[in-house]
Amino acid sequence: MSVQQPVWTPPVRRKEIPVLKVYNSLTRSKTEFVPINGNLVKWYNCGPTVYDASHMGHASYVTQDILRRIMTDYFGYDVHFVMNITDIDDKIILRARQNYLFDNFRAKHTTLTPELVDLVVTAWTDYVQLKVSKGLPESDKIQVGQEQTAWTSIAARFQDRAWRQECLKRDEKFEMHFSAANKTLAAIEEAEKSLGNQTGADVTLKFIDASKDVLAPALDKKEGSTVTDPSISRATATYWEAEFFKDMRRLRVREPDTLTRVTEYVPEVVSFVEGIVKNGFAYEVDGSIYFDTRAFDKSEGHDYAKLEPWSKGNRELLEEGEGALSAGSARRSAADFALWKASKPGEPSWPSPWGPGRPGWHIECSVMASAIFGDSMDIHSGGIDLAFPHHDNEMAQSEAYHNCSAWVNYFIHTGHLHIEGLKMSKSLKNFITIDEILQKYSARQLRLAFLTQLWNAKIDFSESLMTGDVRTIETSLNNFFANVKALLNQAQVDGHPLDAQHRFRDVERELTDRLHHSQSAFRAALCDSFNTPEALNILRELVSRTNVYINTRGPNLDLGVIERIARWLGRMLRMFGLGEGETSEIGWGQEQSYEDGSVNREEILMPYIRALSSFRDGVRKVAIAKGENALKDILALCDRLRDTDLVPLGVALDDVEDGKALVKLVPPAELIKAREEKRAQAEAKAAKKAVAIEAERQAKLVKLEKGRTSPQELFRPPNVPEGTYTTWDENGIPLTDGEGKELSKNQAKKVQKAYSDQKKRHEEFLAWQREQGN
Repeated sequence: MSVQQPVWTPPVRRKEIPVLKVYNSLTRSKTEFVPINGNLVKWYNCGPTVYDASHMGHASYVTQDILRRIMTDYFGYDVHFVMNITDIDDKIILRARQNYLFDNFRAKHTTLTPELVDLVVTAWTDYVQLKVSKGLPESDKIQVGQEQTAWTSIAARFQDRAWRQECLKRDEKFEMHFSAANKTLAAIEEAEKSLGNQTGADVTLKFIDASKDVLAPALDKKEGSTVTDPSISRATATYWEAEFFKDMRRLRVREPDTLTRVTEYVPEVVSFVEGIVKNGFAYEVDGSIYFDTRAFDKSEGHDYAKLEPWSKGNRELLEEGEGALSAGSARRSAADFALWKASKPGEPSWPSPWGPGRPGWHIECSVMASAIFGDSMDIHSGGIDLAFPHHDNEMAQSEAYHNCSAWVNYFIHTGHLHIEGLKMSKSLKNFITIDEILQKYSARQLRLAFLTQLWNAKIDFSESLMTGDVRTIETSLNNFFANVKALLNQAQVDGHPLDAQHRFRDVERELTDRLHHSQSAFRAALCDSFNTPEALNILRELVSRTNVYINTRGPNLDLGVIERIARWLGRMLRMFGLGEGETSEIGWGQEQSYEDGSVNREEILMPYIRALSSFRDGVRKVAIAKGENALKDILALCDRLRDTDLVPLGVALDDVEDGKALVKLVPPAELIKAREEKRAQAEAKAAKKAVAIEAERQAKLVKLEKGRTSPQELFRPPNVPEGTYTTWDENGIPLTDGEGKELSKNQAKKVQKAYSDQKKRHEEFLAWQREQGN
């Protein structure tokens, strides 16, 4: 007897599992993703500068949230997701100062005076010269002192679309600046007309408010240095940070694991800058510290502008990266950027070895990411517009501080957002806030719109996308899940069939194979740098195949196969963040679970109970009466329950051949809309039928009217012209014509036929008259 197990031969893998490859901006190619520390992924994401309402550009956080969910919920990585909040920045300082000064100005001026109007006119004149003129061609430049007289011509030229487009090429904000100036000038002209009249504070405030876009910068230029309270800019940032996260929650964007704010890391910023100076890659100018890009680029093991080396000399991008409050300085190179800015009057400041100052924009991410992750991270993400100079500067200063050659291993950049084919811009009037877009579309629909497009390509948001592909996908999936749940619920009511037959035959095997193929293809799509459009198409194709199976198998359905497919589809859709549920419940969302005591049961159940009670009462009444139309009346009550009583409650009953209705829970609005469309179609059909019946009745009346004349009178005046015939027989049939000649055989034959036809029509007419008399 053998006492040992036989030798076991390990299986040979027939198909390789795809590995995750990510489009890496550092290589401009898809590279295999390899985390440094096993399953742990250190991921830093550039957060918002909080100074205004969140807009559709911030919807890029939806894209990054989808990628993050795929990494954690699908691939199972242990992601530590860090995001910063820029709560001290030139834009925040300017916005806070301007709002503060404008509010104070508004509170002080309650009377319309010539001095007030003159002040706004001066601000308007400066605005035209500084802002509007940037976009004007040389031939249309406005001479100083001629602003108001020249404006009529500029306003007329503005109506020329080609001229306006040329101005936008010179300054992409031209249209916005023109609109602000035009609005203010109209307010000035109205105010000048009102001077000398008795006007209330409301007229003055209306004038000031209409001039805000022009007046606020002028007030800041004059008095900005007097705003020294740091709480003013902090309050602005705090308010808009809260609003940003409200909008992100509405979009179902998960909050970061760790959130950092610049104002909370200023001491670390100072130490970090000191380290860069010590390593020889930064220098001081008038209390500000600048990064020495040339020294860094020349040093061994370092390269400046790894992401976009071709943008090194782009002065426009370089200056934009330094901020609106940065004046010209004695930098050694135009590419050098501020690590630490000496604060000017009107700007918040913190102590440093170089004097009072504040962090530069680029340094904040390096410091906070290093504080959390150390000298390296796996992923750094953000919008493609941040690649240069922001992200290139981040890497340079971090590698200068840590003395390393690679601070980031994978750079993930989301594509530019375009609205109706154009990059979003206030000047192009396609600037949409998150709040505005969520009033028109749901978070699910917006996320679907992003899933249908590659995350690193240009993302185009359009009305046709939302009303086309997105609506089709959402509707088909909603219908699929509703049908599956209805089938499973009905099976639960009916119990297991007792026919002693299994239902897993060739078609079920084929559908199961299709599920396994879809699961494999889905993984391959996501491994291919998160190809969500392809992944979504795979899910849609599986739904289509399953619908065909459901519609063709009738009572022989294998519900186990359908349920397995539906549950996997639901998990994948929830993984993308398309539903509230985190469980294995069928569908991409779930009803809120609750305990009996947490809701008002009477409030929820009573509408359904009343509908069923009313139906029961009607059936009992008909049954007790035992009328001859009882069967017809009961069926009418059944239809009323289905089409009238249950529709507002979101319950759909779909009649099927076996006499049992499939029960579906559907949003009431969808059922009401479908019912009204069906009713409108029925009414249109009935109206068409009524028109046809009336037309038939009118034709019959015309025909009957032709029979009103008796056949004996048919050939006598006034039914024929006087003198047509001269003699007739006893029935009124003509014998001779108007000249007394006997009718020819052909003529006699014709009048005889006309007589017979009229006799028949006259008899029908008399019969109709008798019916009408009755």
